[in-house]
Amino acid sequence: MHKTEILIIGATGSTGLYLTDYLSNKNYNIVATGFKERNSDYFKNKGINYLQLDISKKESFKKIPKNNFNCVVLLAGMMPARMSGYNPYKYIDINITGTLNVLEYCRENNINKIIFALSHSDVAGYWNTGIYIKDDVVRKPILKGDHAAYIISKIAAADLTEYYHQEYGIQNIIFRMPTIYCYWPDDTMYVNGLKTKMAYLTFIEKAQRGETIEIWGDPTIKKDIVYIKDFIQLIEKAILNPTAHGIYNVGSGTPISLEEQIKGIVEAFGKPGKKSPIIYRPDKPSQISYLYDITKAKKELGYKVKYPYKIMLEDMKKEMNNPMFKIIMNNND
Repeated sequence: MHKTEILIIGATGSTGLYLTDYLSNKNYNIVATGFKERNSDYFKNKGINYLQLDISKKESFKKIPKNNFNCVVLLAGMMPARMSGYNPYKYIDINITGTLNVLEYCRENNINKIIFALSHSDVAGYWNTGIYIKDDVVRKPILKGDHAAYIISKIAAADLTEYYHQEYGIQNIIFRMPTIYCYWPDDTMYVNGLKTKMAYLTFIEKAQRGETIEIWGDPTIKKDIVYIKDFIQLIEKAILNPTAHGIYNVGSGTPISLEEQIKGIVEAFGKPGKKSPIIYRPDKPSQISYLYDITKAKKELGYKVKYPYKIMLEDMKKEMNNPMFKIIMNNND
């Protein structure tokens, strides 16, 4: 039986590794790429062909083997959460020029499908409104702050995929992604160029130690919380769908309040007899609220949420013992 050939560009990040691991365990042949020579032991153990690729340099694509790829999944990109300091040129070079190079590689090698990851910051102007944001809404980015140049570059990159669809017939599927939740051994990110800890992973650590957790602002404000394994099933459905096109919201269908988030974490990760006390801090700023209409993904891709919030937390607990992460942590720079 012929196996589906998939090129995953950006396979060393959290989404890329979860996706690579999932697809390699099914009926797919994978070629994985990353910007750095890291996690090579993991890919070697899985029997996955891995190579370094700098998408901002067209000549770098000559390294890729001449497989008959059915689809390219483009997850690589520069984002604020991974940028120390501030260098907007990286957004242009990697997110725009890099995407153009990927699309040219697809055109030149007769690869007729690309799946593209778009930040949901392209609709940030609709956040905190209580409105369910639709897939085809007019974009409304916020053009100030550390995400401005970033989202400009991602919108331009997404539009390039649509251009290549209209001009060359390459099927483009764009996933508008909020934060994708998962267990990940590195709990840090960058905000305004400064390293900080991810909030939800910090809450989990506090719950494991039985420490006090604060709920800031309005505890009833809700947002979409999407688990990595639900996003991965969406990607697989997109790989297999011959007609899907355009932007698809990635969402949960059931937004969760901050109070529900914290109480769920305390219940799932707290030790019996040593549950974290919860303190309400209405004097602090509230969390951002974003709500996504996922009707299109349900109708056209057959998407069904398999990991609602509490099930997600229980699965994250299991993932903490996944041997994949021991290999990753021993093989990172």
